[in-house]
Amino acid sequence: MTENPFVTHRSLLFTVAYEMLGSAADAEDVVQESWLRWADVDATQIKDPRAYLVRIVTRQALNRLRTLSRRREDYVGEWLPEPLLTTPDVAEDVELAESVSIAMLTVLETLGPSERAVFVLREVFDMPYGEIAEAVGKPAATVRQIARRARDHVAARQPRMQVARSEQQAVVERFLAALRTGQLQELMEVMAPDVVMIADGGGIAAAALTPVHGADLVARILGRAHRVEVTPVDVETLWLNGAPAGRIEVDGEPAAVSVVVEDGLITRVFLVRNPEKLTRLDDPAALTR
Repeated sequence: MTENPFVTHRSLLFTVAYEMLGSAADAEDVVQESWLRWADVDATQIKDPRAYLVRIVTRQALNRLRTLSRRREDYVGEWLPEPLLTTPDVAEDVELAESVSIAMLTVLETLGPSERAVFVLREVFDMPYGEIAEAVGKPAATVRQIARRARDHVAARQPRMQVARSEQQAVVERFLAALRTGQLQELMEVMAPDVVMIADGGGIAAAALTPVHGADLVARILGRAHRVEVTPVDVETLWLNGAPAGRIEVDGEPAAVSVVVEDGLITRVFLVRNPEKLTRLDDPAALTR
């Protein structure tokens, strides 16, 4: 018996939606909405189910993204993508791991809805311009122009250089070890002097409302939990969005921390404390291209 194409490509569809939205909860909703539309289609008349399904998901994600963009304007403090637990093998697909990283998803937030859709479909999933044009409802020539602008925009804002997975893991381990002990000097030594930390509490959990600049201030904020001796701090190493990262729990309150490593030092720290974004840290997400 032939498997339903929707089931076959479900992981791909979730990945497309997640990269366009930065929210696993919203991506799941989009996939479910797309399933309802697929169920009404005569699949025997579809020549390329994969392309057809990606087109449905893209259109649903674009609709949702426009709504989310307005909602995020009223978000309390900084908005960060919802982190996903992943298995180490996701990192073996370098392009996939880069595209779902917290750093890249944060950059994608600076694109408009159409630019983001075109960038994701072209640069991550290598879709032909003609298929992208159908998905976003624009002429192929316009899509090419959008793709070029989006590519230049992202290139100007993403980390300047890639590091080996082993180097990234070693730096993250040093960083998390310093968090466990609350040693401010060790924290400062693993971060670049001009490091920037972005925290997301969503108005629910305590978090800096604006980016924090400088290794000294970032280290003091991250090490603050250790100033009260009775406060237990648990730090666990895990893989988030295709990269080594950490889960922190201070007095029962969880947080997820991801970093960008350049030249052996941490240049960006992404700290998610909003509990509504920390519900997917136990079961690995199925991400694929």
